Amino acid sequence: MGTSSRLPRDVDASRVNDARLCDYALGGKDNYAADRAAAKTLVEAFDETRYLLPELHRFRTRALEALLDAGVRQFLDLGCGMPGRHNVHDIVHARDPRAQVVYTDVDAVAVTHFLALRPAMATAAQVDVRDPAAVLGHPDVAARLDLDRPVGVLMVAVLHLVHDEDDPDRIVAGYREAMAPGSHLVYCDLSGDEQPADRAARYRRTADEIGIPVSMRGRERVSRFFTGLDLLEPGLVPPPDWRPSGVPSHPPTGWLLAGVGRKP
Repeated sequence: MGTSSRLPRDVDASRVNDARLCDYALGGKDNYAADRAAAKTLVEAFDETRYLLPELHRFRTRALEALLDAGVRQFLDLGCGMPGRHNVHDIVHARDPRAQVVYTDVDAVAVTHFLALRPAMATAAQVDVRDPAAVLGHPDVAARLDLDRPVGVLMVAVLHLVHDEDDPDRIVAGYREAMAPGSHLVYCDLSGDEQPADRAARYRRTADEIGIPVSMRGRERVSRFFTGLDLLEPGLVPPPDWRPSGVPSHPPTGWLLAGVGRKP
């Protein structure tokens, strides 16, 4: 990226940022030395993590297709991160160019890059996922989304950054309660369910050391996020097991848990 003099005032290039780390992992150029060093440390410690984002994105694509099949035409991507290949608007607009998409992220750089794309029927807003009222009441969100109609709310690779002291149950409930019948919650994030306990603990220590502390939640804990929703088949499973299609390009990473719920 450019020099620090061209950065937004609230961006510190010396600190690791989850969105920019992911951008580097996907081959992007919108990252800094700290992000690149952190990504390399994580992959050196856990080689399979190089496949986390492709695995997650393939699940997101299948989930979006399921929502489109169900008639959903409004999408709220919480904690969107940096744009890349196969963004939410790319996927949904291939089916319906009139579908509305709103991206949100607390990171100014991520939002700036999405706004620079200027896709039709989509926008981005800088707002914190931990404040559902602020997100849903943001002028750009309210102008795009009609919460009296079904909306697809995407919590994909965001809640691992929301720790228990932030009360994630309250946060998710804030979005869930605002959703109209026929809306869907799409979830995919880090979980230690498929890993030995000592390896999951080592992952958390490594993440803490590189500057991005993470929360991992198992199936029983995540199921609370879907309270009052009908969990679509096959339930809460590793992403490759959620309505798989095609031949996977690599073995499952074993670090992610995914599911989709519909509000009756």
